[in-house]
Amino acid sequence: SRRFADQTQGAFDVTCRPVIELWKRAGKSGKLPAQEQTDQARQATGWRHFELNDQGARKKLAAAGLDLGGVAKGYGIDKAVEAMRRAGIEGGLVDVGGDVRTFGLRADGNRWRVGLRDPFHTDQMLAALELGDASVCTSGNYFRNVTIEGKRFSHIVDPRTGQPVDFAPSVTVVARDATTADAWATALSVLGKDGLALIGGSGGIEALVFEGQADDYRLYATSGFRQYLSEGEKLPKDVTIIGRLP
Repeated sequence: SRRFADQTQGAFDVTCRPVIELWKRAGKSGKLPAQEQTDQARQATGWRHFELNDQGARKKLAAAGLDLGGVAKGYGIDKAVEAMRRAGIEGGLVDVGGDVRTFGLRADGNRWRVGLRDPFHTDQMLAALELGDASVCTSGNYFRNVTIEGKRFSHIVDPRTGQPVDFAPSVTVVARDATTADAWATALSVLGKDGLALIGGSGGIEALVFEGQADDYRLYATSGFRQYLSEGEKLPKDVTIIGRLP
């Protein structure tokens, strides 16, 4: 998680639990947090408040805390795949809450097909992805959000500002492992299309980002995302390709 914090320039940061808890309390009370409360939560966020060693992690500030919600599911999926492979299983699929990792091939010798959900019509699929040894994770605001003082807020917060973000209704990331896909899906929900340039070219990571609303949205992707679309599948709109930083 600390490595992902560095790669995403702080957009993914599991030390932001004080900020997340602040907004959870705001959702329950129906009142926006005061600026002073937000500032205090941000001050308690950061890796400087933790010491990592061979025995584990130690807090150096009582108010600090970790929230692994953006990576633990992917990590668990990877552990499940490792266990299946150790048991001699040659091909399989692990699905936890819609985040998926596949390995090997199906019994019929074909690749695994995973649906890409329409974030604006959640009972529909936009297209199908074909995967071999890969993982696909999606993050978005279409299922989890809260209304405070008449305004809807996403459950995803920007650790750098302490504020919820709501401009990327859906982000889908394909990577070699689910831990990486999970973390980057969360990070790109914070960064939006501008974060696509931060994805390194050697990590086997591809992503698709929705921005906008149901009646006016745009699609942005890394150059290699299309390779995962099943034969004959097309996305509903043209995709703007975002180049990677060297």
